[in-house]
Amino acid sequence: MVQIDVVYEGGLRTRSVHGPSGAEVITDAPVDNCGKGECFSPTDLVATALGSCMLTILGIVAERHGWDVVGATARVEKVMTADPVRRIGELGVTLRIPGGRSGKEQSLLEKAVLACPVHRSLLADLKIPVSFEFCP
Repeated sequence: MVQIDVVYEGGLRTRSVHGPSGAEVITDAPVDNCGKGECFSPTDLVATALGSCMLTILGIVAERHGWDVVGATARVEKVMTADPVRRIGELGVTLRIPGGRSGKEQSLLEKAVLACPVHRSLLADLKIPVSFEFCP
């Protein structure tokens, strides 16, 4: 389990702290949703998580086989929808992987990338238990 603590700082901005490392991430609401858009939005982080996860899995498989994929990139295009509610409607991903690969190697990399935990979580019936604690 990893703990992430998030604090609302006002002005539609949050600060998140990664428990194990202490690394921080700041988010702003996007301009089209009453925010300043000065940082990643929460839904931008979902898109970022998908691209980062796919490249991480690509790296794990490539290292296991001794393949160099340094410089691989992921471009994620997030499309929001408001019907029936505001949410991420689509996450289009384009992966660019350097180095020539045989058909078998390409297939192995594609299968591994599509099995990344973020991709699977976005497709699955994700359980999100939420509890509320209202403090005086």
